[in-house]
Amino acid sequence: PLLQLRGVIAGYGRTGADGLPVNPALHALDLALARGATLGVIGESGSGKSTLARVIAGLVPAARGTLEFDGASLPPGLSGRSREQFRRIQLVFQDADTALNPAHTLQRILMRPLELYHDQHGAAAAAEVNRLLDLVQLPRTLISRYPRELSGGQKQRISLARALAAKPDLLLCDEVTASLDTVVGAAILELLSSLRRELGLSMIF
Repeated sequence: PLLQLRGVIAGYGRTGADGLPVNPALHALDLALARGATLGVIGESGSGKSTLARVIAGLVPAARGTLEFDGASLPPGLSGRSREQFRRIQLVFQDADTALNPAHTLQRILMRPLELYHDQHGAAAAAEVNRLLDLVQLPRTLISRYPRELSGGQKQRISLARALAAKPDLLLCDEVTASLDTVVGAAILELLSSLRRELGLSMIF
């Protein structure tokens, strides 16, 4: 499998004498995801879906258990992970309004991961930004706009384009359609399905 979790326990609050969080959200979770596969995680609000995404991304360190990615051990927290591990696992958040920097244009938002992960600058980065806009089916004329000038669906497409800029292997989609109306949300899911086939991505919803 591309991703394997074994016996993962994670949660919030202070740590008890047993080394476990007093407010656990994941209880000895086992999970395996094949390369190119899609996994949907279903549950009530508060059941641990977002926590699972954050544990895989390293934002919430697992208190116990092991994580493996592409056959190698995946450190539980951000501090132990390499830039390459960050690049290969990307998280698309539920609320694009808080995920996108309101002070940056779309061009700056999309160029940042290109500079960070691929050392792309200038004309090469600009061409890649255009390609990313094409991938998420947004007009290139939006490039100089700010997030506040976009609709909810357009913002979520930019969040997706930013994640794709890293050229990840795994995309974590944390309720990416929850804040969108039904028609717009369905269009985002259709886009994700086509991108999975085109780019060979693995996805967890």
